Amino acid sequence: MATTKQVANSEKRKPPAAGKGRPKGAQNKTTTTLKQAILVAAAKHGHDGKGKEGLEGYLTMVAEKDVKSFCSLLGKVLPMTVASDPDNPFEIISKIELVGVKAK
Repeated sequence: MATTKQVANSEKRKPPAAGKGRPKGAQNKTTTTLKQAILVAAAKHGHDGKGKEGLEGYLTMVAEKDVKSFCSLLGKVLPMTVASDPDNPFEIISKIELVGVKAK
């Protein structure tokens, strides 16, 4: 004679919204906070490490010292410029001048 044993369901009940995640188009709050922190830190550093010229100064310093990183950053920003407001188009550059910078 075979005996069967029923085991009670020990799985915890989940809330009704469990596993749904963020709605489409909603931005991750952690990513937004991190981006803001990076911008604040760069602005505080500035061009000279003491906040000179804020965020623009920091980016100028990066462009001078680490061209490869700055170009990578520029490549990420350019698509946003191309998809900008059609009523306010960006300016087309007709002349590009290459300037050499002597290393210190």
